[in-house]
Amino acid sequence: MMFSLRKNSSGGTVGLDIDGRYLAAAQVESGRVVHGASVELPSGVIQDGEVADGDRLAEALKNFVSTAGLPKSVRLGVSNQQIVVRVIELPRIEDAKQRDAAVRFQAADAIAMPLDEAVLDHQVAGYSEAPDGSPRMQVVVVAARRSMVLALLEAAKKAGLKPESVDLDAFALVRMFAGPSVAEGDDTARVYCHLGGVSNLAIAVGTACLFTRPLAAVWDEDEAGARLADEIRLSIDYYMTQGQARPVSEVVLSGPGSTDGQLVEALGLHLGLPTTVAAPLGVLEGSALGGEDPHRLTVAAGLAIGEAA
Repeated sequence: MMFSLRKNSSGGTVGLDIDGRYLAAAQVESGRVVHGASVELPSGVIQDGEVADGDRLAEALKNFVSTAGLPKSVRLGVSNQQIVVRVIELPRIEDAKQRDAAVRFQAADAIAMPLDEAVLDHQVAGYSEAPDGSPRMQVVVVAARRSMVLALLEAAKKAGLKPESVDLDAFALVRMFAGPSVAEGDDTARVYCHLGGVSNLAIAVGTACLFTRPLAAVWDEDEAGARLADEIRLSIDYYMTQGQARPVSEVVLSGPGSTDGQLVEALGLHLGLPTTVAAPLGVLEGSALGGEDPHRLTVAAGLAIGEAA
């Protein structure tokens, strides 16, 4: 999670995915999606994962929440080019304040974004020993352009919503699938690719997301398999240049595009990696959804089950 805005509401949590093509919300309680809804989003409201028309987005959100009968407290997600995720290595620091200061100092060199214009957060991903035996830690650092986050929050609040937190869609994606799909002791990397209005890629080892980026290729255009595969392969190549990188063992697909069997087959052939389609709600139970398409709700559900600070 990038940052928390208020304490959790009681009685279940609602994740709200503002996808480029649709709005999707999932309310999760005790391992069940008790309520899910989605609606098409007018063209031009969101462009490349960012708010392009705040007033129209606010109106769409207001109507959606009212029609779907959703609570006003929500957890929001973001996925666009204004987000940077990097892994840095530091001496092991137990004191939280000292660790925060060290991460911020190191992030100034690791992230190509002025830190005074960014929202910054971090999470310890693992521990190791240097060749001399000194303890080290690997830290995932997230930076997001502050103006981008504020534009999203402004539209949500104008719609009468009460945002609890802003999270990365990529973190929500890994949260949905990494636990049930990863065997104990398996330290290979997996690529999670959500094919929605924004095709979003995350690379994780276990439950730690170590790399993410939105993909430019659109999954439902001609020759989409080859273009998506090229972008996924380039992302894997970049990830492999990082320290502590692990070999990629498989690609896991989700989202509306994952229902296209020909696309899934084409991606597997082009990538030369095992390519599977995840259960859209992971291990969450979804019998209460009725006719709602669960493939639209993956990210929203992942946002809902995220831990708020």
